[in-house]
Amino acid sequence: MTAIIGTLFIGLIVGLVARALKPGRDPMGWIMTALLGIAGSFLARFLGAQVGFYRADEPAGFIASVIGAIILLVIWGVVAKK
Repeated sequence: MTAIIGTLFIGLIVGLVARALKPGRDPMGWIMTALLGIAGSFLARFLGAQVGFYRADEPAGFIASVIGAIILLVIWGVVAKK
């Protein structure tokens, strides 16, 4: 349970950081940015657990969460263009 709360907390901050690091314009509000950061944090946690970087009860690290959020931002940009 604490891993999910940690992932949510990190994800809120990560969304803003990932949006600031990714070049280009992303026309979305801060709520969508926070949700994208949370999703990126969960993505990083899932992929990290699959590779063996994290245990099931650990939240993803900050840098891994930012990378996950940037991946989702790029995917969002491709989907939103169509």
